[in-house]
Amino acid sequence: MDRPWEADPDTGFKQRLGKPPQELGITTGTPDCPDIWELTNGDIAVIGRDLTQSLGRDLPDGVSIGSDERLVVIPRNMLIAAKPDIPSV
Repeated sequence: MDRPWEADPDTGFKQRLGKPPQELGITTGTPDCPDIWELTNGDIAVIGRDLTQSLGRDLPDGVSIGSDERLVVIPRNMLIAAKPDIPSV
């Protein structure tokens, strides 16, 4: 059975949503920074810490993680800073 949505491996990065991690004070300036990006096809890419193994063991009812998916965590202030860039529709 086909899934109703698939990630497009051929899309690109369009624009950062919110502020850079350096501006939010959540990085040491190294390349391992959390981030949120709109892709050229309109999808969203999230760069964060992979906590699939730890948090994935105790998911709420009705929530699952596919074999090709990861549970990624970003700082709360990063999502709040991105709110003005996220369309309401």
